[in-house]
Amino acid sequence: MTFLLALASPPALAQSQQPRRQFIRDAEVENTIRIFGTPIFRAAGLDPAAIRILLINDQTLNAFVAGGQNIFFHTGLLIRSENPGQLIGVMAHETGHIAGGHLIRNADAMSNASTEAILAMLLGAAAGAASRNGEAAGAIMMGGQDIAMRSLLAFSRSQEQQADQMAMRFLDETHESAKGMLEFFEILGDQELLVSARQDPYVRTHPLTRDRVAFVREHVALSSYSNLPWPPEWVEMHRRMKAKLFAFVEPPVKTFQRYKETDTSIEARYARAIAAYRKPDLDTALPLIDGLIKDRPKDPYFWELKGQILFENARGREAIEPYRKAVELLPGSALIRLELGQAEIETEDPSLLQEAENHLTVAVRLEPEDGFAWQQLAIAFGRDGKEGMASYALAEHFLLAGKTAEAEFHATKAEQLLEKSGPIWLRIQDIKEQAMMDKYAKRGRR
Repeated sequence: MTFLLALASPPALAQSQQPRRQFIRDAEVENTIRIFGTPIFRAAGLDPAAIRILLINDQTLNAFVAGGQNIFFHTGLLIRSENPGQLIGVMAHETGHIAGGHLIRNADAMSNASTEAILAMLLGAAAGAASRNGEAAGAIMMGGQDIAMRSLLAFSRSQEQQADQMAMRFLDETHESAKGMLEFFEILGDQELLVSARQDPYVRTHPLTRDRVAFVREHVALSSYSNLPWPPEWVEMHRRMKAKLFAFVEPPVKTFQRYKETDTSIEARYARAIAAYRKPDLDTALPLIDGLIKDRPKDPYFWELKGQILFENARGREAIEPYRKAVELLPGSALIRLELGQAEIETEDPSLLQEAENHLTVAVRLEPEDGFAWQQLAIAFGRDGKEGMASYALAEHFLLAGKTAEAEFHATKAEQLLEKSGPIWLRIQDIKEQAMMDKYAKRGRR
């Protein structure tokens, strides 16, 4: 799991007054949410691959959509959800906002510069999270602009009702129960008794009315799918996701209190392994994760965690085999391939450079907006004596970071060193053109 600084308080606010928020990247958590959401996305007529899942380390209960097909989840909502149905209900509702075109209508209705600026910065934070670019991500400021943010993310009562109606349709089409959504509404109903300052953000941006609750309750009473159980594997995935997030975002002592040693479930042992590694207590963490691997040798995420534990404790060469096993079991994960490539680079073993290049090349193909992966690929190419390819990868990295002058410089250098044909050469021309347009735009703003 990688924590990326993305949402920060305005400088005028003390750290104690307004805590920093972070984006989180984690292959298992993102894949779990995507597996839960994919049937809903398809029922809505959306391309699941086009939906971006973004995780914000914030203990409040919130989820929202912004800037197109981007769904943001607070860790607080994920951890506090009690079953897959509650999370799926939230996703179905948020998908209703996307499918209903509510984001476009809200954008058209925005009448002040502050909400437009918030949207631009929010999308910048999403780009910063994907690219692991501190400067792009750090540009986001919340707190003093909380009112503008609420204005941007808030939906009207009619839009909320329409999103509910669409959510019920999506759930019926996928033969899934809406009970979880009703349970989530009941949690929000308790929130409405609190003063506004103490309410979770979801309540303030998604007005909950008696009519909405009554509509969902009636649907649950009439739907033939309401009593269908969730697949056992989804229940375990949900428990594991909650345990993993809790262990990473809460102090280790809290994890050991919640997941006691007498609890031998998969998720409890998983949480304790993470908490022990964070202490750090590798004498406890490694036997725990090895025990999980023994029980589930084909689970890529247990192998990935072992690789992370070793890599982050200066045992990079030992981390390579666990990471390789994780990639073998989950070859479509850009994040795990990136972790393996980075570990191979940091061994400073020339014999591993070609393999690192291969994994990182796949990673940037799967997630072309990951600027950190492009940077690591540039390092691998550079150390392998492939100067032209290193310059091309740096051009991609700097373009994602918003440093168009540097992007143009490296694109020009790559153009001089590489063959003047093929898809990479064409991409270099695109980078140069985009850098030039950015240069003219900046001149026009002066």
